Amino acid sequence: MSEAPTSNAPHSTGHGPTASPSGQPGASTATASPAAAVSPRRHGKRRRALTFFAVIILAVAAAVYSWWWFIGRFAVSTDNAYVGGNVVQVTTQMPGTVTRVAADDTQLVRTGDLLVQLDDADARVQLTRAQAALGDAVRGVRVLQANAEQAKAAVAGREADLRRAHFELVAAQAAVEKARSELSRRDALAARNFVSPEAVQTARTALNAAVAQRDAAGAAVTQARTAIVAAREQAKAAKGLVDRVDIERHPRVQAAASQVRDAFLAVARTRIVAPVNGYVARRNVQVGQRAQPGAAMMAIVPADQLWVDANFKESQLEDVRIGQSVKLHSDLYGSNVIFDGKVIGLAMGTGAAFALLPAQNATGNWIKIVQRLPVRVALDAKQLAAHPLRIGLSMQAEIDIRDRSGDVLAPQTGPREGYRTDVFDSQAKQAEELITRVIAENLGASGS
Repeated sequence: MSEAPTSNAPHSTGHGPTASPSGQPGASTATASPAAAVSPRRHGKRRRALTFFAVIILAVAAAVYSWWWFIGRFAVSTDNAYVGGNVVQVTTQMPGTVTRVAADDTQLVRTGDLLVQLDDADARVQLTRAQAALGDAVRGVRVLQANAEQAKAAVAGREADLRRAHFELVAAQAAVEKARSELSRRDALAARNFVSPEAVQTARTALNAAVAQRDAAGAAVTQARTAIVAAREQAKAAKGLVDRVDIERHPRVQAAASQVRDAFLAVARTRIVAPVNGYVARRNVQVGQRAQPGAAMMAIVPADQLWVDANFKESQLEDVRIGQSVKLHSDLYGSNVIFDGKVIGLAMGTGAAFALLPAQNATGNWIKIVQRLPVRVALDAKQLAAHPLRIGLSMQAEIDIRDRSGDVLAPQTGPREGYRTDVFDSQAKQAEELITRVIAENLGASGS
């Protein structure tokens, strides 16, 4: 019992001085106090660090949620977007040998600038031939007009002949009456032997001559009437060739004019000009090459006729509407240059539906793949002019879907002009000017 306090001394609670095994009081207390003081300090630092990180995570989560609530849920974005545009193919309408190439890749051309020149020798020969045929047609119609006038005058002459024949018939009839009266008188005198039989015979012969003259006058009247009918038919036929039409609008002249027009256009089309303003791309024509109609010689890309086709997942398109604003930026200029766009339409099919080999999903080995639908985005013209884009460049697009009042599909509208060129109108105008000049040269001073 006397050894128990000694064995339990090292396990004391530390409320009083504890003797060390060497018998020196306070040695155990000096070695245990630093560990007891460091442990609470470490736990405090760890607690503060965890609290700090928790606050940061909560702040980030709150910021992300706030961004999503106020901004993110009102926008859909994709980086599967590319610049598209019109690629105007330059082709020839006439076969021929290329004698000159006046434009090359990357070169700016204006509407009407010469791009390619074809050999036009044969076409010019045909044009000269057509001009001669037109002049001959004009002169021929002038002859027809003169013939119509002559036929009309002939009818008047035949009518005058008929009147003269009538007068001669009346005179012959009067001569017959006179001869008959004279014969009657002489017959009466002969019965009373006042005249000789020879006088009676002379009167009878005169009557027969007058009758023959009357019959001849009657035949002349009939012949004059027949001549009038023939003359009138001839005049009608001649008038029918030129009636109610000017020389310029006569069918023969119009046919010859169409040949001139065709020949002139053939010459004009040997000069292949730029249909629009733009930059030359994909030139594949060379001097000496035999050009065929429809073969592409080069392409022209108008720098102001560009748009963006943004391919969104089908799950992103629920709230996309026509007219919504779009923010875009390209890899070419970086995120510092932002383009303002507008949704102008959604495609009527996915890329897989319009592929050369559409996917056949009615098979046993089917895996669902989220499809993408092209959304057409129009670009701001001023921004496009300040920062030109090229067809095929990658874009990133973000659509603001706050305003959902627009249409999903484009509403039905009337016909619109769309894209057009009037560069070929001048060729037709020049052809008409040439036709007018040829006709005027062959009308002469008496032309109508």
